[in-house]
Amino acid sequence: MRITFLGSGSAMPTGERFQTGILVQEDGRTLLVDCGSGVLHRLQQSGVGYENVSTVLLTHHHLDHIADLLPLMKARWLAGEEHLEIVGPQGTKSLIDDLLSVHEYMQGKLELQVREVVPGEFSVAGFDVSAYETRHSLPCLAYRFGDLFTFSGDSEAFAGLANFADGSAILAHDCSFPDDVDVSNHPTPETLGRELAGREIGRVYLTHLYPHTDGRHDEMLESIERHYDGDVRLAEDLKTVSVE
Repeated sequence: MRITFLGSGSAMPTGERFQTGILVQEDGRTLLVDCGSGVLHRLQQSGVGYENVSTVLLTHHHLDHIADLLPLMKARWLAGEEHLEIVGPQGTKSLIDDLLSVHEYMQGKLELQVREVVPGEFSVAGFDVSAYETRHSLPCLAYRFGDLFTFSGDSEAFAGLANFADGSAILAHDCSFPDDVDVSNHPTPETLGRELAGREIGRVYLTHLYPHTDGRHDEMLESIERHYDGDVRLAEDLKTVSVE
C-alpha cells in the first residue's frame, strides 16, 4: 500500500502545506481521502492526476476537507471522465445536492454515486475499511485500512481513537497546534502523546498542521516523546509512504 499526503495543512493553509487530502493506493486501486483546497493541484504534482481518482472518501464536511470536490468534478468532466463516487458520513448526500444547487451548470455532467456510511465496516473502491466516530465539532469518521493504515480525520486525542488505531503500521493523526494553544476538537502534542502511550503503531505521522506549528516541530515531537516512545514524524505534502 502507498499512502501519499497531498495536503498536510489546515483551514489556514500556507505556501508549503495545502489543505487535507490523502491518496491511498494498492494493487491498481486508488482512493482519495478528503479533498481540501489545493488537493486537485497536488494530485497533478503527484503524477496520479484527477483522471485516475474516481472515488473520494470524506471524513467530514468542513470546508478544508471538501473545498476541491466541485473543482474535481469539473476537471473530470472536462477530461471526458463520466463517473465519480463520493462516500462520507451522514449528510454527505445533502452536501453534494447543496453544492450542485449553487453551481447548477455542473448538474448532470457526471454520473455521481453518493453513499453515506456510519461507524463500522464497509467497502469502497475495492478497499475494506473500518470507520470510527471521532470527537470533532462536526460528525467525523476516522478510517482504518486493515493493519496497514489508519487516518484519524479531525479529532481530539482520546483513548477510543487510540485503541482504534492500535496495531496499525501507519497512523496519520491530527496534531493541529503546539501545547500552548488552548484548543478543543483537535489535539495538542501532549494530549496525543498521552493517549498513544502503550499502543503498538509502526509509525505516526502528524498532520492537519496549522501555521502555529511552524518552527516548533522539534518541540512538538519532544512533547509527544515524553509519553509515547514510538516513531513519530511530521507529514509533508507529496510525501509517499509504502507499507506491506
